This record gives sequence, structure tokens and C-alpha cells, in this order.
Amino acid sequence: MAGETTITVIGNLTGDPELRFTPSGSAVANFTIASTPRTFDKNSNEWKDGTTLFMRCSAWRDMAENIAETMDQKGMRVIVTGRLTQRSYEKDGQTRTVMELEVDEIGPSLRYANAKVNRTQRSGQGGPQSGQHEQGTYSNQQGQQHAQQPAPQGNGGNWDNQPPANNGGWGNGPSDPPF
Repeated sequence: MAGETTITVIGNLTGDPELRFTPSGSAVANFTIASTPRTFDKNSNEWKDGTTLFMRCSAWRDMAENIAETMDQKGMRVIVTGRLTQRSYEKDGQTRTVMELEVDEIGPSLRYANAKVNRTQRSGQGGPQSGQHEQGTYSNQQGQQHAQQPAPQGNGGNWDNQPPANNGGWGNGPSDPPF
């Protein structure tokens, strides 16, 4: 929609994403990102931390399930883009308002880590089909590794995982556009 406030936040997950399902069966993942600006103070010749921003985020449907599977490591550095939203609720008889980020895109930051990405199968609605989720590996700067059964590789290395030539990598016929 036009006129929505879109922002990008780079920070660390403060905990594992919480995956829930609505009564209608839609998945929603909620998580918080901590982002602390750092500046170099020339007078003291050292780095200074600024005020930390704690941004509550929510993602829906297939993306929520993918996040819960792959972004489940506290401290993982992520890049999130989304729409800033405001919601109100009542607590102890008082109305409170919170700002949240409704996630459009998310991924691991590759500044201090590496990641292997495997595409999910796409259904006709533009999202992965039920039961077909992303498998990948995320390694952080300490060398710890979180894996979900990476695809076996033969002598072709990453070339073994290429999609068949007849579908153009999009799951449609060769003459169909990817959108």
C-alpha cells in the first residue's frame, strides 16, 4: 500500500522466534531484534555504544514457519525490512500503544557469518507448499553451526542441487514468467 512507513533494521535476535497459529490456521512468528548504534569517539580513541533499539517484529504464514525453522538462534544477526505498524491494547485498565515491524523480508547478516540457502517449493499462490520448508545452514562468528539436514552433495558440489533444466528454476514451464 502507498504511504506506509517502510524501514530496515539490522540487529541481533534477543531470543528464539515464537511460532503460533491463529484459530484459522495461519502461522505467525513473533520475535525481537536489538540494534545498538556504535560511534567512534576520537577524544577517547574508543568505540561508544548508543541507545539500543528493541524492535518487536511479526511475520505471517509461510515466512513465519521459515523463520521459526532457520532463524532460531539467539544472538543471530539479521536484516529485516518491513512496515512499521502501531497497535493498541488494554492492560490494567489503561490503553497502551506499541510500535511493531510487520516483516516483508528477513535474512541473516553475512557480515560476520555465512549461510547456505535452499529455495522452498513454490505453490501457485507465490508461497511454499504446505510441508515443504527451507533447509539451510547458518554459521555464526564463533564457529558454532545450526543445521537442518543439508542436502547431500556429490562430486558436483553445489551444482548437484541445481533445478532441472526444463523448468527454468521457477517450477513453471520454460515459457512461463517467474511472476
